[in-house]
Amino acid sequence: MKTKKRILVAPLDWGIGHATRCIPIINALISHNFEVIIAADSRPMHLLITEFPELEAIRFPGYNIKYPEFLPMSLSMLLQIPKLLLGIKKEHVVLEDIITDYKIDGVISDNRFGLFTTKVPTVFITHQLEIKSPYFIDEIRNLNYKYIKKFDVCWIMDDEKENLAGSLSKPKFLPNNSLYIGVQSRFEKKYVEKKYDILGIVSGPEPQRSIFEKGLIKVLKDREEKSLILLGKPEQNSSEQIGSLSVKSHLNAKDLNTAILQSDLIICRPGYSTIMDLARLGKKAIFIPTPGQTEQEYLAEYFMEKGICFAQKQNDFNLQTAIDKSTSFTGFNAKEKTTDWKTLFYLFEGE
Repeated sequence: MKTKKRILVAPLDWGIGHATRCIPIINALISHNFEVIIAADSRPMHLLITEFPELEAIRFPGYNIKYPEFLPMSLSMLLQIPKLLLGIKKEHVVLEDIITDYKIDGVISDNRFGLFTTKVPTVFITHQLEIKSPYFIDEIRNLNYKYIKKFDVCWIMDDEKENLAGSLSKPKFLPNNSLYIGVQSRFEKKYVEKKYDILGIVSGPEPQRSIFEKGLIKVLKDREEKSLILLGKPEQNSSEQIGSLSVKSHLNAKDLNTAILQSDLIICRPGYSTIMDLARLGKKAIFIPTPGQTEQEYLAEYFMEKGICFAQKQNDFNLQTAIDKSTSFTGFNAKEKTTDWKTLFYLFEGE
């Protein structure tokens, strides 16, 4: 006999950032006596079952959107819109069966647009209400809001007053079901002794993830500073030492938390999940946005203008220049937890 409400948590499969930012939500659900069912695919699935081996997990195929190696990102995304819409339609149908088969009482979807239903309460998680694009801005916003409004509530991962994501999370107008839930990170601020001068965090979808990995290894392997590169591959368990550089496939949340705190300078993509982690820990970073990814390019420029983090384009990356210039940037001020989960989870408490 089922005694706890069952909540399905399903992150988008573009990189692992959507999965990592679901970790504090899953922990909060468990601490408030909910039973969590994970629905994910590929690296997000590997990451979440590593962090929560005791939870039931369902393989739920993602959209399988490909990031281009040569085409402009904006053009590639436009060409893949039919695939995206088909994926949304398919996952909506699959969700109905999952709700029945697994006796689901609520759904939390991190940027998976098809996971709405009238059977149980549904939540859509995002930080990106204003999608940056060189083309069809109004049409993209209307499509985005059309799907968001199908959910009972849209949780915005940002603070309403102390805004972290700029206009991404604070556009001119919001969907009428929106609610700010604060910055979310799986990490905790604590004192640790320094171990690394530089920490490189590789993330994001292929092929740009591998291009970034190779570039970081090339510039760090012959330097004297003690450095660590994390490859963002939770499905692997590998480690390599190249001079003063350590290269590891992946660290769990606890060890990654420690590694970031042990490092003077972080080199990474300005993905929003990473930014929330850096903001929670109060760290300094050099941002290298994924080429053509308009959201990351916007965030890199946004934090440059604020004097928080230095940024360079991937094709122009020069480590020594970046290190020298980053000295005049402040880094993030550590942000405290502010989320009232008990109030948010009231949505799922009905009979």
